[in-house]
Amino acid sequence: MFDELNDVINQLEDKEKKALLMQIFLRMQVVEEGNGYSEEQFYLDINKTYKNLVEYKKNQLNIGPVQYVKTHIVFGDSPSGSLKMAFKKLGISQQERVITLSDIFSIGPVWNLHNIEGISNRLNWLRNHILIDDEDLYHYEEHFRQSIIDIQQTPSDHPIIIWAGENAHEQTALRFVLYLLKDRDNDIQIIHTNKAYKLYFEKSDIDFTPLNMGELSSDQLMEIYKNEQNGRLLIQAERHIFEREWEQLCQSTDVLRIWQNQKIKSVPENFYDDYITNTVKKIHQNKQQKDFIKSARIIGEVIGHLDQYIGDQFIEYRVRRLIVDGVFDMEGVPKAMHSYSIKLR
Repeated sequence: MFDELNDVINQLEDKEKKALLMQIFLRMQVVEEGNGYSEEQFYLDINKTYKNLVEYKKNQLNIGPVQYVKTHIVFGDSPSGSLKMAFKKLGISQQERVITLSDIFSIGPVWNLHNIEGISNRLNWLRNHILIDDEDLYHYEEHFRQSIIDIQQTPSDHPIIIWAGENAHEQTALRFVLYLLKDRDNDIQIIHTNKAYKLYFEKSDIDFTPLNMGELSSDQLMEIYKNEQNGRLLIQAERHIFEREWEQLCQSTDVLRIWQNQKIKSVPENFYDDYITNTVKKIHQNKQQKDFIKSARIIGEVIGHLDQYIGDQFIEYRVRRLIVDGVFDMEGVPKAMHSYSIKLR
C-alpha cells in the first residue's frame, strides 16, 4: 500500500497536492469545531478520498490528461450544467474547461471575500441564517475554496470567458473574479447573456427576460457561444474599473444586493419584507379567511414575481425573521420551507 500511495503522490501536480491538503485540513477543522462531524466520519471520508484519488490517477494514465485550451467561469450549478451540455453537443468538452462558483452572490456578505477571513465570515452568515445542513455547508466551503484556486491557477495562455447577465448575483461575482485575476495576463472576454438573448432569441410577442444564466437552455447557450466566442476582449482600463468596483463592494457588510440602473445596489436585508407580508395578505383575501399557508407556497409566489435574482433561501430566511418579529404565526417546524405553514397574526 505504501508503494502505491507513494506512486500516486509523485504523480500529483502541485495544485492537486494543495487541493488534497486543503480537503484534509478543512475536515480536521470541522472535527475540532464539534459540529457533529466525528473522527470516525473523518477517517471514512479520507479513506474514500484516497481510493477515489488512486482510481482517478489510474484512469488518467490510461486515457492521458485532458488538454484544455480555454477556461470558462460561470456562477451557479444550473448554468454550469447547461454550458457543459452545450460544449458536449459542440464536441469541445475535452478542450474547454468550465469552472463553477456555486453560490448566489446577490445575498450574504461579500466583505473581503477574496481572502480566508472573508470566506469564513460568509460561511458563518450562511450557517446562522440560511437553512443548509452541515454536510452541504462543509462541501460548499470546500468547493468554493477549490474554485478560487482553480481560477487563480488558470494557465497564462488560456483565454478566459466569463458568463454574466444583468443581475446583482452574476455582476457581483464578475467583479469578484476579475479581482482574483488582477495580476494575470490572460485574455479575458465577458459574454453578456442578457444582451446575447435579446440579440438571438427575443421575440416581440413573448415578454420574457432571463433573470440569470440558469434560465437559458443548453441549446440557447450553444447558439450564443457559436456567435460570441470570438468577441471583444477586455482592455486593461476596463479590468481596472471592475477591480476598483470590487474593492468598494468588498468593504460593505450588507447582505442583500439588487441590480438597478445598470449598477449593483446594496439594500437593507428587510427590503422585501413588505412584499412578503402583502403576498400573504392577498392570499388571505382570496380565501376570505386567515388559514395557515405552506411557507413554500408563499416563497414561490414571491420569487415568481420578483424582477431580481436572489434565490428562494433568502426569502425563506426573511419569512422566519417575520415569524420571530411577530408578524406571522407559525404551524409546524421550520426545518425546511415545506415543513411549516404561516398566517398573519
